[in-house]
Amino acid sequence: MRTMKTWMSAALGAAMLAGSLGAAAAQDGETIKVGILHSLSGTMAISETTLKDAMLMLIDEQNKKGGLLGKKLEPVVVDPASDWPLFAEKARGLIAQDKVAAVFGCWTSVSRKSVLPVFKELNSILFYPVQYEGEESERNVFYTGAAPNQQAIPAVDYLMGEGVQRWVLEGTDYVYPRTTNKILEAYLKSKGVAAEDIKVNYTPFGFSDWQTEVSAIKEFGASGKKTAVVSTVNGDANVPFYKELANQGISAENTPVMAFSVGEEELAGIDTKPLVGHLAAWNYFESVDTPENKDFIEKWHAFIKNDKRVTNDPMEAHYIGFNMWVKAVEKAGTTDPDKVIDAMVGVAVPNLSGGYSSMGANHHITKPVLIGEIQEDGQFQTVYETPGLVLGDEWSDYLPESKPLIADWRKPMNCGNFNTETGKCGGAGEKAATSN
Repeated sequence: MRTMKTWMSAALGAAMLAGSLGAAAAQDGETIKVGILHSLSGTMAISETTLKDAMLMLIDEQNKKGGLLGKKLEPVVVDPASDWPLFAEKARGLIAQDKVAAVFGCWTSVSRKSVLPVFKELNSILFYPVQYEGEESERNVFYTGAAPNQQAIPAVDYLMGEGVQRWVLEGTDYVYPRTTNKILEAYLKSKGVAAEDIKVNYTPFGFSDWQTEVSAIKEFGASGKKTAVVSTVNGDANVPFYKELANQGISAENTPVMAFSVGEEELAGIDTKPLVGHLAAWNYFESVDTPENKDFIEKWHAFIKNDKRVTNDPMEAHYIGFNMWVKAVEKAGTTDPDKVIDAMVGVAVPNLSGGYSSMGANHHITKPVLIGEIQEDGQFQTVYETPGLVLGDEWSDYLPESKPLIADWRKPMNCGNFNTETGKCGGAGEKAATSN
């Protein structure tokens, strides 16, 4: 036992030393390195490649302003190739070998879950730019995409207001859709929706043979009650999914689809005529008419040298997260992760909708919620917007195990799952935090 304890102590000390040396190297070099961890191949490349390009643009813009702390920023791009274990391997390389000061990356929740132990072990910082299922708040992660209360719940409320009574929860088979749908089932039932009026189905990543699944959706919607599909289908599976919906005559008029993972990038190059009127819930659309957004789009087109390349919500999340990181580093006067993490809380920067997004003590940000209808040109027409900004809720109020939990990474609490009933960090929340 003593030998095991000695070994564990030595291993922990080595990991902490590696993390501290990495933090020092990130600032002591000739440049400040920034990690970009996005799939450039595989099923998620359709969504993630643009985020890599967006990060390169943001770094280029910052360098034109003089860099950071008197040094140029140097992007380090890796391709985890839509391979979830490879995300962890690539993250470790970025932190331990390339000595990056922070990492911007991941799309799916399974990729984020894969890298979490690495960021905790090596004490580095991840900016995660995509909507997710909540039920998590980590000290080393800043969540700049939407939590369920910033996307899924408002989307369902909107559909209820449109008279929807039956619900198809259609998703890709992994953490984000399963946990989001668990929350949505509980929420729908709390609103009086009967269990028989909720249908849940999952398909694998890259799924393409949608005929049977769409037939089941059509049959479920034939009861006479207005039916909607809430879609957490991710990646390139969306292309054949929407094609099959059109093939079987499912339209926005008879069975609207509300998507959480389909934006301008996924619609680019697709025949959108059969999709007109279907919906998506995000916190940003390219069609948002503000001076900030117009300037961002102009810079994007100039950088990418292609006026047809679209912008989307996760790009804005990286825009917000990157600018928050820059401001926190300037505030801390260093890229040291511990000091930057402390400096991040309360930082506010412009978003592209004309307001300011700020970082909460739970490491989630404030964002507006937008619902848009797909247009023939692949853009979205906003049909609903929250009157103000909404702070991401890390723990759902609709799951019994999560309801009493809050996160506050400020001292003295410094906890991601504080139980307000027991007055303790962890406990019942520890189970909830690790169960998905």
